[in-house]
Amino acid sequence: MSLEDIAQRWMQFWQGGSLASFGDLHAPHFIDHSAAGRAADREGLLQGIRDLYAAFPDFHADIDLLAVDVSKGLVTIRWSATGHMHGRFLGVEPTGRLVGFSGIEIIRVGEGQVVDRWGEWDEPSIREQIGAAPRA
Repeated sequence: MSLEDIAQRWMQFWQGGSLASFGDLHAPHFIDHSAAGRAADREGLLQGIRDLYAAFPDFHADIDLLAVDVSKGLVTIRWSATGHMHGRFLGVEPTGRLVGFSGIEIIRVGEGQVVDRWGEWDEPSIREQIGAAPRA
């Protein structure tokens, strides 16, 4: 399976896809370098995805750009997403509002599995859209 295929498969988790194959796609020693206060292992990332879908049940991310560096086993994914806020998020009660934001993910693949992840998303924009206080 190519790096691009693995990245496409990985992004399915953020497009409302089943989480059943999550463990198969992530190496047992997976490290989330952008864990945002949760456990930095694959269980922490899986819980982060579940929490996101609890707040935004119709969350859907589209791939805007996918760049592959085969020699390093790296894939960079620029994405944009939308979802209606129907659960508590960033300390704010559900608003029902449609929220749109974007981010960048970098995943490193080894032996056909994701072994590292770095990710950034536009938190200030989300905070503004849902009425959360800016981060101090």
